[in-house]
Amino acid sequence: MAHRLFDLQGRTALVTGSSRGLGFSIAEGLAEAGARVILNGVDPGRLASGAEALKARGHQVLSAAFDVSEESAVVQAFERWDQEGIEVDILVNNAGIQFRKPIVELELKDWERVLRGNLTSAFLVAREAARRMIKRGRGGKVINIGSVTCEAARATISPYVTSKGGIRMLTRAMAAEWASHNIQVNAIGPGYMATEMNTALLENPEFDAWVKGRTPARRWGQPGELSGTAIYLASAASNFMSGQILYVDGGMLAVL
Repeated sequence: MAHRLFDLQGRTALVTGSSRGLGFSIAEGLAEAGARVILNGVDPGRLASGAEALKARGHQVLSAAFDVSEESAVVQAFERWDQEGIEVDILVNNAGIQFRKPIVELELKDWERVLRGNLTSAFLVAREAARRMIKRGRGGKVINIGSVTCEAARATISPYVTSKGGIRMLTRAMAAEWASHNIQVNAIGPGYMATEMNTALLENPEFDAWVKGRTPARRWGQPGELSGTAIYLASAASNFMSGQILYVDGGMLAVL
């Protein structure tokens, strides 16, 4: 009986920024739980490779190449799915970018680019998904990907920290408006994960030592270690949970 709570058969999950890294791992986990997944990114070749990899394992996979930070592209994607009879009932807002520079050296264009890529994109995609979930009347799930920086800052990444703090409150705002429509909105806050985006940090001995020393688990997280949390938040097991952030950080935020 318990395992049925986590069964995603018959559901369609859109995972943004999922051609590689954390997004791909989350999409893979949702597919293994039975969902049809839509991979998203801006590189058609990388998306095709990811889709083929999942199809080879017997999963149901679609792909959609568009920029989630561009309103017209997001609207057009959902309108196309409307015409094709594709109904997104699980959304994972994973797409995001990083930019490192001290605040006094930071240009407005880079500040705005990160906010748009990490926060505005989540608003745009969730708005379109929720409009349709509400109209269908069957509810749905929205999972925003935050970070330990939803709670704690670090020097030189102010746009990223600000955007992830925004994700925290956007998750709560969405929950406040959509819970009555049986749409649960929650977030996952990963700690430091061993992904391609963090390659430079992984290869930096000083930073690697800092992460391992600061994390009670004494290691970096692996992308696949977010899958269980994503499945839980996408499934019936979390039907009375909304507006929360689950931190998957090896204990980093639990200690000084």
